[in-house]
Parts: sequence; C-alpha cells; structure tokens
Amino acid sequence: MSTIVIVGSGMMGSALAVPLCENGHKVRLVGSPLDREIIEHGQKTNEHLTLKRKMPEQVSWYFAEEVREAMEGADLYINGVSSFGLDWFLQEMLPLIPETLPVLSVTKGMINTEDGYLKSYPEIFEEASRKKISFNAIGGPCTSYELADRDFTEVTFCGRDMETLRWLKSLFETEYYNVSLSTDVRGVECAVAMKNAYALGVSLAIGMSYKREGREFEHYNSQAALFGQAVVEMLRILELCAGDPSNVRLLAGDLYVTVFGGRTRKIGILLGTGMHFEEAMKKLSGVTLESVVIAARAAAAIRTLAASGKARTEDFPLLMHVDELINQGKTVDVPWKAFEYELEQ
Repeated sequence: MSTIVIVGSGMMGSALAVPLCENGHKVRLVGSPLDREIIEHGQKTNEHLTLKRKMPEQVSWYFAEEVREAMEGADLYINGVSSFGLDWFLQEMLPLIPETLPVLSVTKGMINTEDGYLKSYPEIFEEASRKKISFNAIGGPCTSYELADRDFTEVTFCGRDMETLRWLKSLFETEYYNVSLSTDVRGVECAVAMKNAYALGVSLAIGMSYKREGREFEHYNSQAALFGQAVVEMLRILELCAGDPSNVRLLAGDLYVTVFGGRTRKIGILLGTGMHFEEAMKKLSGVTLESVVIAARAAAAIRTLAASGKARTEDFPLLMHVDELINQGKTVDVPWKAFEYELEQ
C-alpha cells in the first residue's frame, strides 16, 4: 500500500483517487488556494463538490496551507492543478518537493518559446527545479466524471525513465483504467495539449448547425470535415515537436472525447453561432478553458516558425482561424476551401 498526495482538488486530479483507492492506496487530497469550498465540503460529506460524487473512504482532505503535512511520508506527488495554476505550482509547490518524491502531472498544455518551439510542462518543471525530481505526466482521452464512474479508459503515462513509469502503472491500473507507457514526453504532451485547441475548432460546426437550424440540432458532415482537418494539423505540429507519429491515437482519441464531453465544446458552440469571443467568455464566466490558452500559444509558435522559414501558416488554416476568433475579434467564417488538397502518386 502506498500513500499518494494529490495537490489541486479539481475534477481530474480528484478522479484519479478512484483507481488508486480501488488498488488499496491512501490518498491525501490537497486543495489549491482556490479550492477551499471543495475541501470544506469534502471534509463534511466526503463528496466532491464539483465532481458531484462520493469519494472513496481512503481519501483525506487538506487545505493548501496543510500541504507539508499531507506530503509527509508520501510515495507519489500528483500535480492536479490546471494550466492556470502553473505559476502557483512552480513558485509555491515545486520548492517543497524532495528529490525522492516522484511527480505525476495531469496539467495539460505547452509553452511557446521565443524561437517558436513548444515545450511540454514536464520540461518546464525540470528547468525550473534544481533538484533531480522525476517528472512524469498523464495523457490520453479521459474525462474526470467518467473515470470516477469507472468507465473503460485508455491513457498513457510519459516520463524519462521506463522503470518509474512501470511502477506508476502498478499503482493505478485496474480493469477499467488501462495505462500505456512512453518516454516520448514532448510527443505525448504535444498530442494531449493540442487537442484542446482543435476541439474548439471542431465544435464550431456544432454552433453553426444550431444557428442554421434555429435549435439544438447537429449536422455531422461539417464536424467530420473539421475533425479530419484537425488531425492533419495536429500531426504536423507533432512533427514540429519531434514527437513520435504513434501518438496519433492519443491526439485523435483525446480530440474525440473533448469535442463530445469537454468544456471546450461550450466555447466552440458559442463561437460557431456567430458570437464574438469576449461575449462568449462572459457567458461562460467561471469555466476554466485551457483550449483558449493553448490555441493562442500554438498559433504564436507557428507564426514565429513561419517567419524563419521552418513552417507555413497556410498548413494550419483551422488553427489560424481559431486564433482569429480568440485574439482578433473576428466571427466564425471557416476557411473550408483551405482544407482541400491534391495528391498525385
């Protein structure tokens, strides 16, 4: 039996307690400074406030200021904060983690560098720490509430050391939570980050259908066209990140589940109806949207690479249109003709 501390009591980090506890481990769930209501509610009821499910009996609840106590004797540290909590993790949590405590992160996203390349969060963590901590991450199609409900799930753990990854797998794997392993950290993280940006793009078609029909009715030809273009563009970004092409199953699977079951769907639908970005964000006040951040970062990276001749913006028409919606105040006008191609063998 191991003791796992999960810092960041959002839905995904908290849902990981289900397979862990099912395997007999103890979980200490620590809220970020923004999670006080979740922890207070959990201490009183053992129910997760936003996941809206009872948590396993082996879960203990801690406030952010109690993180040192929660980390005592822990065997694994899970970073459960969203990308919006990245600075808090780097400044407040990272200095507290000893070299002997491996880290497994559910934070999805990438940082664009000045020279136009995209770095994964585990790489950012390594650069920010002077300690030789083992940083690992989870990728793959998985929604928190379905994991908590024990729906069949296939994910990938990535990190530098395969033996560490095998140990992590042994902690988590159940009949319904299945874990593949990869040392292609940037490739895995690129795949799972990009799906957020492109899920927004695919969801535009849903909103366009709603507007066209005057009701919540979906057309699937247009969604499929955007889905296919999204996969093509994500594979091109994966290549720019020097990621293994086998990660296509991650990016396609994660794209699918995010379009149909994620928060990004909401912003994509609103923009697809013709709403301006600022208006849509006001309507979704309080909803964390990592898709917006990664889309802007990815588009900025592509433009920087294009300026130095290492990429072409015309190879990413869907991403560029999403960025126009987010950062240029434009309304939806999908560049369908830009998706066409000729292939002669």
